[in-house]
Amino acid sequence: MLKNPYPGKFIVFEGLDGSGQSTQAAKLTDFLNQTKKDFEFHPGVFLTKEPTNNLIGGLIRGALTHQWSPGPECLQLLFTADRANHLKREIVPMLEKGKIVISDRYFFSTIAFGSLAVDNWEWLKDINSRFLFPDITFILKVSPRTCLERIKKDRFELELFEQEQTLAKVWQNYERLASEFENVYIIDGEPSIEGVFSEIKNIVNNKLNF
Repeated sequence: MLKNPYPGKFIVFEGLDGSGQSTQAAKLTDFLNQTKKDFEFHPGVFLTKEPTNNLIGGLIRGALTHQWSPGPECLQLLFTADRANHLKREIVPMLEKGKIVISDRYFFSTIAFGSLAVDNWEWLKDINSRFLFPDITFILKVSPRTCLERIKKDRFELELFEQEQTLAKVWQNYERLASEFENVYIIDGEPSIEGVFSEIKNIVNNKLNF
């Protein structure tokens, strides 16, 4: 992975579906925009996500919702193609301007989920190895059962991978990734939204000297 050489900072949120990573990414975006807006040097915050809303991201979402069935290696290459485009067109230009970029999912998710179907951990890491590495990665830890209960409240149909035993394996992969990379923080996502955010906020303030 490539260390961030740009003036902006890159923060990523990861976790099982239903862990609350999207909620926390949005809360951090709002917090940084509101608390830093009075400072002249504050360049603003850009919130984004993966898969993207671009063409390749649409193909990925179609596969996850069973609208078509690419092979597992093909799906992983689609994720990396989407990520390459995402970096080139959105993330890097914002970092070059000095903005704080917050992404709801990044390469950790594709490896954690992708290794269920692709039994080659090193290949999955290798196809992501030339991408930009985040300054901070948060992985929200929520039990698979709790995640599924949350998902069922909001969706009529579960996506691919959203079963309890499968999610337990995905979580093990997240823990493995956290042990192999730096600047990764596993956050207990079971408490209240505000309680979880308080821990995230403290880490961001300390790590980025806000």
